[in-house]
Amino acid sequence: MLTGQNHFKQELNGYAPVCVVIPCFRCADTINRAVESVAAQTLKPAEVVLVDDASGDNTLDVLKRIELQYPAWIKVIALHENCGAASARNAGWAATNQPYVAFLDADDSWHPEKIDCQYRYMKNNPDIGLCGHLCAELAGGADVVLPTLPGSFHATKVSALNLLFKTAFSTPTVMLKREIASRFPEGKRYAEDACLWQLIAFSGIGVVRLEIPLAYLYKARYGSGGLSSSLWKMELGELANFYAHYRANRIGVALLLLAWGFSLIKYGRREFTLGMNRIIRNWWAEKI
Repeated sequence: MLTGQNHFKQELNGYAPVCVVIPCFRCADTINRAVESVAAQTLKPAEVVLVDDASGDNTLDVLKRIELQYPAWIKVIALHENCGAASARNAGWAATNQPYVAFLDADDSWHPEKIDCQYRYMKNNPDIGLCGHLCAELAGGADVVLPTLPGSFHATKVSALNLLFKTAFSTPTVMLKREIASRFPEGKRYAEDACLWQLIAFSGIGVVRLEIPLAYLYKARYGSGGLSSSLWKMELGELANFYAHYRANRIGVALLLLAWGFSLIKYGRREFTLGMNRIIRNWWAEKI
């Protein structure tokens, strides 16, 4: 177990006592970009854990080569059964003794000052157990334009009620305290991240969002490849989260029905928007 003195020495050497966990599933084409964005941090995390979720292709070989490039800094864990990102993140979380854990997806990347900004905020605000921030979407292959970060930025407190009705932040923006008892629901493949954020907030742990974009997503949140393309399954996952909170007496029946209704309205709007976009794209393709 690392001590406070060890953590201080890490900071002096340019490392933050943070473990970065990246779940990996058939991501051989994108994982290098993600890892390079971590390696480029002005304040580097103490360790990086790449968790291969039984990809079954050449992903594990690519991860092993990356591990050799960064000895004693990157660790690869290979799961024997594909259980989804929730279980992969939990495996990486369990493999570290660093006091903070940050999550990054294999197809996304970070601003070089992400760890510096977020870790120092959490260190200076010990009442905060979970911290997210804004991100920029770069769908369509757009290049990253690194903005100069302001000297100060606003942090917005996020309540459990907020998290029931709105997605406050994406998983690749989250840093949290390792000591938190709650974990991602094992085996859950849809809305598992939102479930954990809600559990943490309901437990009374401080949650905030930094109003500064420090992560880059290379596909739209909804309607593109990956799990986000399965809108109805994502919706069912979110509805199941609300019911689980109701069964655990975290919310009452009125709030359950309100959350269900609001969620279904959002789902309908997303489906309508995606449908209209498809119609417009097809019409434009025929015109040209």
